[in-house]
Amino acid sequence: MKCHFFKKALPLIFISCLLFCACGTSRQNDKHTAASSEPSTQKGTWDNTPKVLTPAADNIESYSCDVASIDASNSSKGYIFADYHGTNQKVKLQITGPDSVTYTFDLHGGAEVFPLSAQSGTYNVSVYENVEGTQYASVLSQTIQVSITDEFGAFLYPNQFVNFTASSLAVQKGSELAYYCNNDTEVVESVYNYIISNFKYDYDKAKNVKSGYIPDIDKVFTEKTGICFDYASVMTAMLRSQSIPTRLEVGYAGDEYHAWISTYIKDKGWINGIIEFNGKDWNMLDPTFASTSSSPKDFIAKDSDYIVKYVY
Repeated sequence: MKCHFFKKALPLIFISCLLFCACGTSRQNDKHTAASSEPSTQKGTWDNTPKVLTPAADNIESYSCDVASIDASNSSKGYIFADYHGTNQKVKLQITGPDSVTYTFDLHGGAEVFPLSAQSGTYNVSVYENVEGTQYASVLSQTIQVSITDEFGAFLYPNQFVNFTASSLAVQKGSELAYYCNNDTEVVESVYNYIISNFKYDYDKAKNVKSGYIPDIDKVFTEKTGICFDYASVMTAMLRSQSIPTRLEVGYAGDEYHAWISTYIKDKGWINGIIEFNGKDWNMLDPTFASTSSSPKDFIAKDSDYIVKYVY
């Protein structure tokens, strides 16, 4: 797959174009179900009440110009707001954290939430307007010192790529699926099995999706079809709303440019490239490959097959 990066005049790395991958396999959509037994019909001990955190722009630490603003009032919780209110039709937000990884997002007008994935340290945040072609000029730039107080905050709050509320359909379904569970492992397994059993990979969308695409979680959930980015975004919303820290990750799965998720399991830590748990062992497996193949383990077998470039 070819991606078009910005010219040297501005070294913006445009992540959205990378998410157009046809990350499903060429096999037919044979359904794979990981569950080895019938699900329980009794209420489990897990508290399945949705816990949707609401980001806030408190204007305590904010920076602005005539056309844009950055609110870092709650950066300690793992996120910032950016708002563009000018007239330019092509506007980018660039965030470079202490890990020196540069993230670039489209700004669509109005306040939007963006994660601080690299945890504590110095962040450089800039807003750019398009001048012509691939040329961009900075209209607002700020260095922000961030001290994260909750290491999981960035992976529990909604953001531009994982945009959900308490009323989101995926959140409601996540609560329903968690009703029968006793722990976070069972919640992950239940959500995972639901996704791979009910969602279909959209090959046409993968071929035709345009630059700047962002998943609409309710739309994807209603239609039960999407690309790797959609699968990852929906499942991330379902698990975050159950207080399970979840990272939406983008990078390479084998030779495919792909999106997947990793989750934090109590007493286990981060489980990467998610997963199937048979009661004893974690098997590396992700929901896109699982739903598009009768033998998903043929494709992703171990975490070394996953090379992460960006985390949301």
